[in-house]
This record gives sequence, C-alpha cells and structure tokens, in this order.
Amino acid sequence: MNILTKIKNDQILNNLSSFFDNKIYLVGGAIRDILLGKEIVDRDLIVTDEDAKDFAIKVAEFFGGKFIPLDEKNKIYRVVLKDKINYIDITNPVENSLDKDIFRRDLTINAICADIRTGEIYDPACGLRDFKNKLIKGISEDNFTDDPLRLLRIFRFYAILGFEISEDLMNTAKKHAQLIKKTAKERIENEIMKLFNGDFAHSAILKMDEAGILELIFPFVIDLKKVPPNSHHHLDLFHHSVETVRQIGIIYKNSTKEVQNHLNKVDFGGFPRISHLRLAGFMHDIGKFSTWTIEEATGRHRFIKHDDVGAQMCSEILKSVAFSNKQINYIKTMIKNHIYPSMVVYAPDLTDKVKMRFVRKAGENAIDMITLAKADRLSALGKDITKKIVEDNISRLNNLQDFYLKSLETLIPLPKLLDGNEIMKLLDIKPSKYLGEILNSLHQAQLDGEVTTYEQAVKFVKSF
Repeated sequence: MNILTKIKNDQILNNLSSFFDNKIYLVGGAIRDILLGKEIVDRDLIVTDEDAKDFAIKVAEFFGGKFIPLDEKNKIYRVVLKDKINYIDITNPVENSLDKDIFRRDLTINAICADIRTGEIYDPACGLRDFKNKLIKGISEDNFTDDPLRLLRIFRFYAILGFEISEDLMNTAKKHAQLIKKTAKERIENEIMKLFNGDFAHSAILKMDEAGILELIFPFVIDLKKVPPNSHHHLDLFHHSVETVRQIGIIYKNSTKEVQNHLNKVDFGGFPRISHLRLAGFMHDIGKFSTWTIEEATGRHRFIKHDDVGAQMCSEILKSVAFSNKQINYIKTMIKNHIYPSMVVYAPDLTDKVKMRFVRKAGENAIDMITLAKADRLSALGKDITKKIVEDNISRLNNLQDFYLKSLETLIPLPKLLDGNEIMKLLDIKPSKYLGEILNSLHQAQLDGEVTTYEQAVKFVKSF
C-alpha cells in the first residue's frame, strides 16, 4: 500500500485534507509506521500557511477533541481526540522553512514528509533511502548536542526497528555520551520504556553499552560486569542479564494469545507489562554483586538473598530516572520473586494446595513471575547445569502456568475474615508493628488454607 492510499484510508487525515484548505505535511513517526504497515494513532503535522496554534484550535473544534499546548516557545500543540487514543501534534516549520525544520530533526528516517492531500513525498534528508537500507543515520551532530535526549533515541529506534546504526552516528553517541546527564530524568524514563518495548531491546542495551551511555543511566551495570561466569552461569552477570531480556522476548512471542494479551495490558506507567518485565529482567540480579561470596572448600559462587537485596536497590535506581511508584512496585515485585516460581515447582510435596498458594500470593503477576523465572533459567547454563535440568525446570514452570490459567475460572478472592480494628479489640492492643505482623500471618494462614472461617481466624489470632 502506498503512502497516499494509506493517508486516504485514514479517516482523520482524510477529513483534514477534505475540510481544510491548508498546506499540511505528515512527518516523522507516522510516515515510518505507514512504511512498516502499522496502524497509526499519533500524527505529527506541519502546517506551513497558518499559525500552528490557531490551526490546532480549529482542528480540536472540528473533531470535538481537546486542545493542549505542548511547547508555546516552539509552537507545538496537541489535539487529543474523543477516543483518547488518537492524537495529532501540530507545529509550524522551524523559521517558516520546511527544509530547516527537516534538517533540525534527529534521524533521517524521522524526517520524511508527505503532503496529506497529494501524498507527495518530500525527503531532502534521504530518509526513505535509509529506511529501505534499514539504516539508522543522523542528520547533524549539532542536533544531538542541542538536545542530548536524542542520543538515547538512537537506541530506542534500534530496539524497535533492529536497523543498523551508522558508524558516524555511533561515533557521535560515543563522543557526546556524557551529555545525557543534562537531560531531564522524566524524558529519560519515557525513552527507556519505549526502548524496552522493542523486540530488539537486548541488542540495544549492548549498543548503549558500546557507546558508553548505559552506565550513565544505570550505574549498577558497573558492578554487574564484575561478576564472572561460574559453574551455574556460562555468562558473566552483565551478559546474563541481557540474555534474560532476550529470552523474555522469545517466551512472549511463543506464548499463547491469553498470555500475550496479559503481557500487553497497560496497567501502569503508560506502557505494557512486557516493557516493564523486560526491564525487570535486565535488573533481576542487581543484588548479586553485594551478596557475592565464594566458598573456600568448593569454589562455588553464592549470592544469598540477592533477590531481597536487589528488590530494595531498585527503588532508588528507578526513582533517579523518574519512574512512578506503581512502576517501581511492579519491578521490585519481579526482582524479589524471580526465584519464587522455581522454588514452588521443586517443593518436596508439590500438591495443588502448594500451587494454589502461589496463585494467591502472585495474583495478577503470576504470568509475569513465571515468564521471568523461565527466562532466567534459559539464560544460565554451566558445568553444573545440564540441558536436561533446564528442560525439566521449564516443563515444571509451564505446568505451574497452566494450573494458574485454569484456576482463574474458579478462583474466588480470599475473604477478609478480620480487619485491624477487630484484632485490636480481640487482643486489647493498639496500632503497632505487632498488629501488622498478626495481619500478615493471618493472610499467610489463609493462603495456606489453614484458616478458612471467621471462627478459625479468631482462634488463630488469639493463639498468635
């Protein structure tokens, strides 16, 4: 399908070309998505013959959408349509020159323009050629020093497209890597999540590392690189972490629609679970360096409670790049529980009761935890870890996931048998840490199936 046909088939763009006489160009990501055969929801427009603000207000009124000024200084305005999914960003060309606007952009593949009325392509930066050659190429070195976030965008587009990064652009990234520290942390968070939403996120991490940018955003990488391979890991800790990201992507692609739909859900942070899970996979072993010991007698490497330590570490790391509390809590939960599903499936007495305890404890994160556990297992081989051990582990985890999915049909939420106020009256105590311990223990007893009625709950609390 050519670009004009795609534009004509797009109801929003077709309405704009039919009911407005302005000279309007579609530019950037929407053109790229059209070339990739993807549906577009965000449309970047350049209007050349009317003030962008005035035009954006008219467009908002026409579609019954919401007008939002994004950047008054640079005349960038957004119209969010009524469905709150589709939106249009509208601006005037830089210095009223379409050429100057194009050559102020970051990458050639983001600088392709198309007249929405005629479909005529305007591409002085040769982005279409680079797109066909699957090449990520910069337009000007100055454009990256003017806005250092664009350095991170190089790797975000690599993660999404898997195109080769030109040698000149990699040299630009290496030369100016330190400038990334001047970028607002909120903007960095957005680019990180877009990167981890890409199928080639694992390769993008390695490219960022090659450019010297990765450690500036994630300083923990320095310590990951210090932990070498051992009898249980054929890779050093850094490359094991990257491989875990890759395996998460493979597991996701090979999963059932039910599992994929769950991981595609946008429950927090504005990005799907799979993006957050890939990031959690990259961070799942950050607690290993500080818990690393080597047994004198056997030479075995130990990382006792690295899951707990890593979960605590991740909060400050992610706060430093402006992640929300919900995002942090999810990733923290994944790190803390990345070993838990494998512990469950190797329980000495693996009954349905044991599995159900996992189901209730993991809740809506069960699929995520199991996926991370499988990816972790597939990323670690060694002289003490045979192919048979890995296959057995994966088979057991698959069975646990099947049990979880089947249990959803009949799973009833645990009833709240006693609340804090009732327990304080029963024991004549005041709010305290002790009360919290009782509530947690009661919850665990319910998970284990030891307490199922009000009377049993009262007895449990009184004998605590």
